Amino acid sequence: MKAFVTGGTGFVGANLVRSLLQDGHEVRVLVRHESRLDNLRGLEIELVRGDLNDPDLSPKMVGCDGLFHVAAHYSLWQSDRPRLLQANVLGTRNVLAAARQAQVNRTVYTSSVAAIGVGSQNSQGRDAQGQSVDESHQSPVEKLMGHYKKSKYLAEQEAVKAAQAGQDIVIVNPTSPIGPWDLKPTPTGDIILRFLRRQMPVYVETGLNFIHVQDVAQGHLLAFQKGKTGDRYILGHQNLTLKQVLDQLSQITGIPAPRRSIPAWIPLSVAWVDECLLAPLLEPWGKAPSIPIDGVRMAKQPMYYDSSKAIAQLGLPQTPISVALKDAVDWFVSNGYTH
Repeated sequence: MKAFVTGGTGFVGANLVRSLLQDGHEVRVLVRHESRLDNLRGLEIELVRGDLNDPDLSPKMVGCDGLFHVAAHYSLWQSDRPRLLQANVLGTRNVLAAARQAQVNRTVYTSSVAAIGVGSQNSQGRDAQGQSVDESHQSPVEKLMGHYKKSKYLAEQEAVKAAQAGQDIVIVNPTSPIGPWDLKPTPTGDIILRFLRRQMPVYVETGLNFIHVQDVAQGHLLAFQKGKTGDRYILGHQNLTLKQVLDQLSQITGIPAPRRSIPAWIPLSVAWVDECLLAPLLEPWGKAPSIPIDGVRMAKQPMYYDSSKAIAQLGLPQTPISVALKDAVDWFVSNGYTH
C-alpha cells in the first residue's frame, strides 16, 4: 500500500515509518516547515510540507490507501490549552475530513491511554474488580487530569464520530513507549536520560504500563490489517512501578538505582512555585518553567492497563521491557544525549 503518515518526525511516528518501509510499503510523510527531520534522514520516503489544520490537506493524500494519523501536540503546561485543542482536536477533525475527501480507504488514528483515564485503583494499580483498566473503561472527561488528556479524549471522539458516520477508522491507544528514535525525548525517555546522567537521587511512588516502541509501531500495522472499524485497542505490555524500571536500568547500566522515595507533595509544591509564580517572571526572557503541575499530579496515581484485546485480536508483540530499556539506553548513548 501507499501510506500517508502524520507525526513521522516524532518518536512513535519514526518507528512506524521504518516498520512500514520494512514491510515493503510506500510512505508519504506530512512534515511542518519548521520540523526537525533527523528521525527521517536517509529513508526512502516522500515528504510533503504542511500542517494538520491546512485547508488544502486533501490533495496531499490523493493516491494513498491508508492514513496513519500519529501527530499530536504533547504538553503538560496549563498555558498550552489553546495549542492542544488546535492541534489535537481541530487538527484531527481536519485530517480525517481530508482523508475522506481524498478517498483514503482506511485510517489508523493514534489516540492514547491518556484519553481512557484510570479507574479507582488501590496501591497495586488494580481497580475495585481486581483488573487493570481496559478499552471498556472511560473516565468522565472532567475527571481526566490536565488539558493534554482532555484534548486526546476530545480528539478520539472526533475519530469515533467519523467512524460512526461511515469512515473506516481504527483507534489505537499506546501506553508508555520505550526505545530508539526518542528525539525530544518523551517523558518516559526523560526518566531514562535523567537516570543515565545520574540526576535521579530519589523517586516518586508511581507506576505505568510500558511497551517497546517498535511493538507500538507493529501494533499500528496490525490494527490497519485486522482492527475492527470504530474499535479502540490498547497497545501496551507490562505494568511496572517506577522503582522496578529504575532497578532494571541499574542492571543494564551498572549505575546505582535511587533507594529513597519522596512523597508526591514535594515535587507538586516545587511545580506550583515553578509554573504559577516563576513562569510569568521568566517569560519575558524566553525561559520556561521546568516542572509542570499536571505532570506531577499524574504521577501521584499509577496508570496501569490491560492489553489483552490487542494481543488476542491483533497479535500485538510483547518484547520484554528489559530489551526496550536497553535499546533506549543504547540509542541515547550513541546519539550523545548523556554528555
